[in-house]
Amino acid sequence: MTELAIYDMDRTITRTGTFTPFMIHAAWRLAPWRLIFVPFAAMVMLAYVVKLIERKRLKELNQAMLIGRNVAVAKLAPVAESFAEKTMRRNVRQEALASLAENRAAGRRLVLATASSRLWVEPIAAKLGMDDIIATTAIKGIDDYVSHKVDGENCYGPAKLRMIEAWMGLEKLDRSQCRIWFYSDHVSDVPVLEWADEAVAANPHHDLRTEAQKRGWTIVDWN
Repeated sequence: MTELAIYDMDRTITRTGTFTPFMIHAAWRLAPWRLIFVPFAAMVMLAYVVKLIERKRLKELNQAMLIGRNVAVAKLAPVAESFAEKTMRRNVRQEALASLAENRAAGRRLVLATASSRLWVEPIAAKLGMDDIIATTAIKGIDDYVSHKVDGENCYGPAKLRMIEAWMGLEKLDRSQCRIWFYSDHVSDVPVLEWADEAVAANPHHDLRTEAQKRGWTIVDWN
């Protein structure tokens, strides 16, 4: 039996989201003049809130404005690394780290499954000691540039479960031979929580807390 401990990242392991902070961090270091687009990025967010655009398109538009449509990997890598260092210093829940350590000590494979982009998730995951990453992925060109366009699905809601199952297929992991723990703060992850053997609502928002109480899922509040 293979044991997997799968974690959402934003507001589960971290205290706050990482998308907007990374966009601003990257803009400041790569092209500070792009910060003039911050108000427009807020307008794009509003368009998403009122359901004029999808979450995937929100990410693409804001990344195009604040980072650029195509960014050289060599330029982006040190920016992502510095953001990861900043995240680990200021934005990680200590009890989440303890949970990771507990699952690691139990011999479970640690997997990060997040809607955030691999652009900045990979160095954070490395510092957290994750074994594997399932994340939203940007299109990469053959010329070592990263596009603002998302490659495939945004790893959010039901798509997250599809991407986890696809990853398990690639890893040749038989679901019937696995025991799976899943940790998340948000109700959008209910499809994965109900699919897991052990569902843990970590620092849950109101809607997920209500759902977890109704279903008898474990609730933890990490600081």
